[in-house]
Amino acid sequence: MRQLTIHQETWPTKGTFRIARGARTEVHVIVVGLNEAGNSGFGECVPYSRYNESIDSVCQQIEAVRPQIESGVGFEQLIDLLPPGAARNALDLALWDLNAKQQDKPVWEIAGLDKPKEAFTAFTISLADPKEMEVAAHEACDRPLLKIKLGGSVVEKERDRLHAVRSGAPDARLIIDANEGWDMAMLEAMAPRAASLGVELIEQPLPAASDSALESFKSPVPLGADESFHDLQTLAQIRKKYQAVNLKLDKAGGLTTALHVLKAAQQENLDVMIGCMVATSLAMAPALLLAGDVKFVDLDGPLLLDRDRVPGLRYEGSKIFPTLEGLWGMPN
Repeated sequence: MRQLTIHQETWPTKGTFRIARGARTEVHVIVVGLNEAGNSGFGECVPYSRYNESIDSVCQQIEAVRPQIESGVGFEQLIDLLPPGAARNALDLALWDLNAKQQDKPVWEIAGLDKPKEAFTAFTISLADPKEMEVAAHEACDRPLLKIKLGGSVVEKERDRLHAVRSGAPDARLIIDANEGWDMAMLEAMAPRAASLGVELIEQPLPAASDSALESFKSPVPLGADESFHDLQTLAQIRKKYQAVNLKLDKAGGLTTALHVLKAAQQENLDVMIGCMVATSLAMAPALLLAGDVKFVDLDGPLLLDRDRVPGLRYEGSKIFPTLEGLWGMPN
């Protein structure tokens, strides 16, 4: 019989990680384990309060389906048991990892995916005063793609932050992530400036509840949906507002759903970013399987932590190397 374990872990961040909604110095993750006939699979998720999730609520969701999980349900049955979100993600990833051990094959092969290769991830510049952001950008100027956290309410200061990052990293590709922190007036003021500085994407500029205004807005920079986009259901709702989507396993509810969502988004001619919450390599390894099929890779979670789990993915600057044996998704 299959056995389910649930562990809570806390990982300190490297300094203070700050976005429009707040700041943190540590992240809390849940690791699910599935053991069956001597084989074990693991999955990591990050409960996110923005989606009304907490460590307790996600653990309760997982506990509620313990009987079905331990009786041997599979991927598609899991979709019927739990809604998209962190709980389903952890269980789905643990099932994939367990299958890799049981079939003695890597997950990418079981899923019919190409063998993963090295990928370059975006690197996040946290929201701060312009001078601090310029220093951070200068320290990261050799990284090819920077994601700038914005979301302030004063146009002049937002412009100063953006110019400071460009000054610190004059050759880097840039993405802006406002985390729902702007209103329409701010977007109208910032988008032309962003275009003039070569910004390639503005991610979630408006609150998800009020982004209908984007249907009539002709942005000079492509707009990406993050908080407005989770799974196939929300894909239909954002097509007329955005030109890109941020696909995160914690939002979609696992790799199984993410594979369907990626295909559907591409059929809608939407650019795709494979993104992440701030988490360890155990959460990044499954997402890295999709990196070869997307326009933007944003899997820098371990780089924002004070330390990563061991074994973890190997990062050289912004280059990520495919998963190691003993981490996730590989045979014993």
